[in-house]
Amino acid sequence: MTPRICVSILPRNLIEALDLIEKAENSKADFIEVRFDLLKEAINLSELVKSTKIPLIATNKLQSENGFFSGSEIDRQRILFAAAKNDFSYVDIDFMSPLRDETVKTLKDFHVKSIVSYHNFHQVLPVSKMEKILDEQINIGANICKIILTANEIEDNFSVLSFVSFASIKAKIVCFCMGKHGKISRVLSPALGGFFTFASLDSGSETANGQMSIREMQTVYNMLGIQ
Repeated sequence: MTPRICVSILPRNLIEALDLIEKAENSKADFIEVRFDLLKEAINLSELVKSTKIPLIATNKLQSENGFFSGSEIDRQRILFAAAKNDFSYVDIDFMSPLRDETVKTLKDFHVKSIVSYHNFHQVLPVSKMEKILDEQINIGANICKIILTANEIEDNFSVLSFVSFASIKAKIVCFCMGKHGKISRVLSPALGGFFTFASLDSGSETANGQMSIREMQTVYNMLGIQ
């Protein structure tokens, strides 16, 4: 399986967003996640979509999700719906959002695919718990099920990678570990059936703990013969 890489960007304005999208495209990203939680102003979302042929993912993370958005859940939903109306390919919805099910349903009406994201910033979960989360994501109609955990030791990656291997039969899944010990699962998840993995544009622009740059990941894939 050819590994797909999503580059996550965190722009502050339209000019920066367009510049980062261009750089991600030049780096041969397969997807680009546009994080809205640092934007200081309203921007022309259709201009972002027109600037690239790469599928764009709209994400807006709250401070409680290690993001920067401080508005209400209604405000967050409004921004994500604006992205959907302007032809973003995917919209990322937090698993714990009280508006989760409503948002997924509305996105279907917009013919935009939903990514329902569960994050645990402290630990890896038992496989039974991951299965329960996955089943709930599937049942509410998520197009992509995202389960991101945190490795506290190298061994934590192995149960997560095993889970990805059989979960990918049931759904399109993005699943790996964050943290300095989670790089193994970040790299190997797509090789075991994960729909894509995440990378930063370059060193110093990471949007999550333990994130590698797209160039680093591409180098590792080439070394391992995963192409």
